[in-house]
Amino acid sequence: MAKVRTRFAPSPTGYMHVGNLRTALYTYLIAKHAGGDFILRIEDTDQERFVEGALNVIYDTLKATGLKHDEGPDIGGPVGPYVQSQRTDIYLKYAKELIEKGEAYYCFCTKERLDSLRNNSDTYKYDKHCLHLSKEEIEKNLSSGIPYVIRQNNPEVGVTSFNDEIYGNISVDNSELDDMILIKSDGYPTYNFANVIDDHLMGITHVVRGSEYLSSAPKYNRLYEAFGWEIPIYVHCPPIMKDEHNKLSKRNGDASFEDLIEKGYLKEAVLNYIALLGWNPRSEQEIFNLEELVKEFDYRNINKSPAIFDNVKLKWMNGEYIKKLSLEEFNSLALPYYKKVISKDLDFLKISSLLQTRVEVLSEIPDFLDFFEELPEYTEDIYVHKRMKSNLESSLTVLEKILPKFKELSPWTFENIEKCCMDLISEMGVKNGVVLWPVRIGLSGKKSTPGGAFEIADIIGKEESIKRTEIGIEKLKNAQ
Repeated sequence: MAKVRTRFAPSPTGYMHVGNLRTALYTYLIAKHAGGDFILRIEDTDQERFVEGALNVIYDTLKATGLKHDEGPDIGGPVGPYVQSQRTDIYLKYAKELIEKGEAYYCFCTKERLDSLRNNSDTYKYDKHCLHLSKEEIEKNLSSGIPYVIRQNNPEVGVTSFNDEIYGNISVDNSELDDMILIKSDGYPTYNFANVIDDHLMGITHVVRGSEYLSSAPKYNRLYEAFGWEIPIYVHCPPIMKDEHNKLSKRNGDASFEDLIEKGYLKEAVLNYIALLGWNPRSEQEIFNLEELVKEFDYRNINKSPAIFDNVKLKWMNGEYIKKLSLEEFNSLALPYYKKVISKDLDFLKISSLLQTRVEVLSEIPDFLDFFEELPEYTEDIYVHKRMKSNLESSLTVLEKILPKFKELSPWTFENIEKCCMDLISEMGVKNGVVLWPVRIGLSGKKSTPGGAFEIADIIGKEESIKRTEIGIEKLKNAQ
């Protein structure tokens, strides 16, 4: 059997959206699972849609996700060039070969004539008008410099069938096949033509793309057959939906890979999640690194039905990846988020140890931390907690009793702070919550914090702890 060769062939038109990244991932996994080659090809024949810097986005995303290509524009290879705009002479040669075989023809129709056809038909299909031009008329038009395109000559009767690995055998009436344009008036090939030529010349064995291209597959097959070339294995992937009715789309502002990373998702988690959007591992396992995906991936287990992009599931998975980081790794990733809300010189490693198991997405970090910088505005009713047996009166008593103990405490360490608070609990003969709840509220001004009273006091330091406790006493006195 021939060596498996797959290609990821994006257009440099902007961001790497989630569907595009999944195609790249599946293409990579199919090749690497079989010990084959993964090729990067840039399809830039639609020059009007070219976006400056988009090529770097493609390179950077593949590098960040570990989808390393074996051949491509940046590293070369035996079947280059790997950028379609650098291969235009190749396409014209093959298009002319099809004309000689009667499988394609020159079309000189004006925009006005084509618009008229469109306006007078519910389902536009070119009427083969130029197919019937004589050789003399064609030569005259060409020598006169009249603009033209080259169209595929599809039959109007019969059926074209093809097999897709996911959707099975599909047959299309030839009467439905439009004579698609192969070479545009600017001399550039259309995507539909260029990818067939390139896939053959580059020895691509498996073509992976979205299911929206299923309807074009019969026209591709007719091209392969016209040239007498072997048809590759087709793997059409189901769409990724944001909900039951709407596809995930960059046009609708849905998150691209870059957006997700900027929002604080880890690239490994994003890749893992995207792998499961349409593919069933046939096991209970959900967390896969790239090596495990290469080993386990079988494209025959891709589903036909659309995949729903579930933000809740992605957040959960990202949280699992965050938990698996070492404390130092998490701290390093969290540091830029700390700096957004904390200007003080605090022990960020201690903050990280409290936060790592509570954060699902890195961008949530600032919301947990505002109180470390300064005590937020809060009202005294926050001290009341039925389950903790804490009320305004008991809270005032606790803060007034802990304040002198804080002032005398030396050295100011986590262990000493804990002993100080636990001693007061014993001294007062109360449950832990009666003391620890008001102390934590006094130190943070918040009901929910990463870490409790001991950790917060340890991190913000003695002077700040005393100051905040005094503010709490003042608030509670004013409430009496």
